[in-house]
Amino acid sequence: MNQLKIGKFIAECRKKENLTQMQLAEKLNITDRAVSKWETGKAMPDSSVMLELCDALKITVNDLLSGEVVTMDNYNKELENNLLDMIKQKEQADKRLLSVEVFIGITATIVLFTLIFVAAFIQMETWLKISLIVFGFVLFLAGCFYALRIEQVAGYYECKHCKHRYVPTYKAVNMAMHMGRTRYMRCPKCGTMSWQKKMVSKE
Repeated sequence: MNQLKIGKFIAECRKKENLTQMQLAEKLNITDRAVSKWETGKAMPDSSVMLELCDALKITVNDLLSGEVVTMDNYNKELENNLLDMIKQKEQADKRLLSVEVFIGITATIVLFTLIFVAAFIQMETWLKISLIVFGFVLFLAGCFYALRIEQVAGYYECKHCKHRYVPTYKAVNMAMHMGRTRYMRCPKCGTMSWQKKMVSKE
């Protein structure tokens, strides 16, 4: 997907409908700054406003993602290309998120042990030592919570038996036994408990 092309297309459609950036933003309950970012290619419209945006501009989602009005002759081809682009973008975003998860986990662990080390070996008042250790554990738990959330939403888990790939609930991920990114969970499709591997792609 070409963000610059899409941005210019949004601007053209907006002007065609005699709307200012502010007027379009008011229709969508967003800021005119967000509209400006779309039109300059710095950001893409969020999925939550995409349908309303297309309705306001009198275009289809396929037109929007193509950056032009798609004719019936090549409609299916453009739709397929747009879907493939969206899948690729999600996979890339998931890979980045999983890298962030590792960074958060390592950083939270280092901070915790550093604060424990400081409290254990540096002379200070007892209340301050306790405060440092408690603060370290709070940061560690917050890091674990955020990392686990990433683990849940980024990518998919694949059932060992039926090969179904899905996004589990946060509770399922949190309660499951795990070895790295492989978790022992129940498949929602076949109902079998198995060790399921994390996969980045849907297929």
